Amino acid sequence: MKRSSPPVAARRPHITQQLGRTRTDDYAWMKDDNWQQVLRDPALLRADIRDHLNAENAWTKAMLADTEAMQAALFAEMKGRIKEDDSSVPSPDGAYDYYTRYSLGAEHPVHARRPRGAEAGEEVLLDEDAEAKDKAYYQVGAASHSPDHALYAWAVDEQGSEYFTIHIKSLADGQVLGTPIESAYGDFTFSPDSQWVFWIWRDENARPARIFRRPARGGEDVLVYEEADDGMFLGVGAASDDSHILIHVGNQETTEIWLIPARDPTAAPVVAEPRRVGIKYSLDHWTDRWVIRTNADGAVDFKLCVSDAAIPARTSWREWIAHTPGHYITGFAAYSGHLVRAERVNALDRLVVMARDGAEHIVSFDEEAYALNLETGYEYETTLSRFVYQSPTTPRQTFDYDLASRQRTLRKTQEIPSGHDPARYVARRLLAWAADGAEVPITLLMLKDTPQDGSAPVLLYGYGSYGHAMDPSFSIRNLSLVDRGWIWAVAHIRGGSDKGWGWFLDGRKEKKPNTFTDFIACGEHLIAEGYATKGRIAAYGGSAGGMLMGAVANLRPDLWGAVIAAVPFVDVLNTMSDTTLPLTPPEWPEWGNPIEDAAAYDLIESYSPYDRVSAQPYPPILATGGLSDPRVTYWEPAKWVARLRENTTGDAPIMLRINMEAGHGGASGRFDFLKEIALDYAFAVWALDGGWKAT
Repeated sequence: MKRSSPPVAARRPHITQQLGRTRTDDYAWMKDDNWQQVLRDPALLRADIRDHLNAENAWTKAMLADTEAMQAALFAEMKGRIKEDDSSVPSPDGAYDYYTRYSLGAEHPVHARRPRGAEAGEEVLLDEDAEAKDKAYYQVGAASHSPDHALYAWAVDEQGSEYFTIHIKSLADGQVLGTPIESAYGDFTFSPDSQWVFWIWRDENARPARIFRRPARGGEDVLVYEEADDGMFLGVGAASDDSHILIHVGNQETTEIWLIPARDPTAAPVVAEPRRVGIKYSLDHWTDRWVIRTNADGAVDFKLCVSDAAIPARTSWREWIAHTPGHYITGFAAYSGHLVRAERVNALDRLVVMARDGAEHIVSFDEEAYALNLETGYEYETTLSRFVYQSPTTPRQTFDYDLASRQRTLRKTQEIPSGHDPARYVARRLLAWAADGAEVPITLLMLKDTPQDGSAPVLLYGYGSYGHAMDPSFSIRNLSLVDRGWIWAVAHIRGGSDKGWGWFLDGRKEKKPNTFTDFIACGEHLIAEGYATKGRIAAYGGSAGGMLMGAVANLRPDLWGAVIAAVPFVDVLNTMSDTTLPLTPPEWPEWGNPIEDAAAYDLIESYSPYDRVSAQPYPPILATGGLSDPRVTYWEPAKWVARLRENTTGDAPIMLRINMEAGHGGASGRFDFLKEIALDYAFAVWALDGGWKAT
């Protein structure tokens, strides 16, 4: 049938003068001037913008109509791999085991507890599915019981805007206490004495700006800390040994921690070590000393220090675990008799257990590529730690590990109701050579009988920002493509911390282009090794990974048979020049400040996907977004798609889908979310099979 024409966005030139430079944005009108209110109430979106987005959604649906059966099949397969009545491994705390579980068909979990070690006597703390009934969006952030087990609190977002409301209830009678806490971040902490709740307030630009303290059973909020620098994020928690309440202030390159003694939770916070640009540190109290993880003194991959001081200023830090290049210390967990540090070596994680007498041992694993996550529990006076192990072929395995006896106890293996045979698959680790000689790891997953002659379609996934590593984990979603003969590949590119913190530093600010050229090098390496063919690779990334998609589409459109950009950060220059947006000041350490720094302006302009769109044949592109997204606002993918259509010299469709009822993470339900993934995958199959040529 004849393909219908896509919506045509009006061109209304908006000229910006900045640092002696001029840029024209024909689609700036898609940003609603009232965007802050739209985040909280999407019904306030300006009518002409809503009409345009609805038209885009309708055209995308029509274009992909022939894939609806495939979308349904993909969704059914993914859902079939989920144990619908699944539950977490209980986490013990005092007299109770705490856990979450799902009922059959439920989109959201039940939070519950029962007497420790018992199989009966369940007490429901929060039934998310019941609370979410008749709501288009419902997402719980933090949810926790008080240390004395008498109260339960949870933070919920009902728009996708990431403005949360915190509720606290008494577990004795189920009564909700006091008035809800509004305009909150999705995190909070009880004081160790259970008398207070510390929470983070978001301002009108959706930035965490203040920390308040409220009586846990209801009462007035008292300002505890206010951050003057709107480029900083805030966090609050408690030390592992319950000795202090910790306020964390930081961005991608600088941190500062403030302390409140647990014995006096209404005391004013005291700074541990004042912030210095470029110095990051985190700390925890280990019974009689502080343990500090830091990059100070040139420790690029971080080191551990200790301090015996009441206030652990840097002058009191003593080096404990020295910095070793290539051994990236990603974090640590403190228990009364042991400390477990997590390290990443050669793009693989490992755990090192340290006793108080200095003895240490490594918890090792054998697979070529795997993911390992240390999970801290509620208890400090214990020798049991917990970790989750998985690989591209191995479902999640939850182990309890005795730090003293070194005994591993498998508590749970992820159940795949529709069946999963790891022996059918093979996972491989390849190394691609970047233009400057860097070795970029690639993790592959495929069926054992998938041919290595370039005939198999390939999905190449990438992110490469903020130091986030792409762990080679197990995915119930990816198998749906792999079972169809696809090769799933993950590019561990610079900008992430896959090979250490230096790997991140080599992919930020002036070195940001390494992220894009690394991804292209991975695509070319897959072709050279016979895994792929040019034009038969679907490139996939989301958020900052969506910026990657936009950049590689501009740089090498010929390599890709499809590009999927989920909530893509593509309007980098305009966004980083708009100080009213939630993430702009906090993101300057990552990208540079184009308002004050001409070199940063020119650098960002040189790769910003929206600004670098040019007259060339682009491959089929699907861009997705969320109307309530405060991180990557809906107008970024909308503007990008309009400019791509205006400039492409090819016939491939460029499509936009905006979820009008969700934010950055897409649909909130566990099954509804899979429908969005199924759409992405069906698009990839459709595009590489040339289905668009027949519409």
